Parts: sequence; structure tokens; C-alpha cells
Amino acid sequence: MAQTLRSRLFPAILKTRLAPVNVRSAFNKRSFASSAEHDDAYETEKWKKITIAGIITCTALGIYDLSGEHEHFDEPPPYPYLHIRNKEFPW
Repeated sequence: MAQTLRSRLFPAILKTRLAPVNVRSAFNKRSFASSAEHDDAYETEKWKKITIAGIITCTALGIYDLSGEHEHFDEPPPYPYLHIRNKEFPW
């Protein structure tokens, strides 16, 4: 009995374990994330350069904007009712 079970089950187990793997399905699963041959160092350098260019541009625009003339407002007239002190300060 045990011999017949082994003779029937063992080939079935080997067939399922040693079945050829579909190479295309493994490749398709990988392509949804990032491709294996893509160079991450290139992307890192690209974004480093973009960041530096952005910082320089924003700094230059800020300096240009703040260095220009701005409006000077006149002093408000000294109204007599603005700073009335009826009570002495406690200190």
C-alpha cells in the first residue's frame, strides 16, 4: 500500500516542484516596479542638478525683488486721543 502511494505521489510532487518557470511572467511582474537595467545614479545626479538650479534661481529672484525700491509711508499725524494715559503703570 505504501509502495503504491509513493509510486503515484512522488512523480506528481516532482512534476509540480520541477515544472519549468515561465520566464516572461517573471519579467512582466518586475516591469511594474522599476526596470532592472535602469540606472539610479543617473536619476540622482539629474535631480541634484535640478535642485541646485532651483535654489540659485529662487535666490537670484529674491535678491532682485528685495533690492528694488519700496514705498515709504508718511508718518501718521499725532492725534491727541491715541496715547491717553489716565492711570499710572504698576511698575
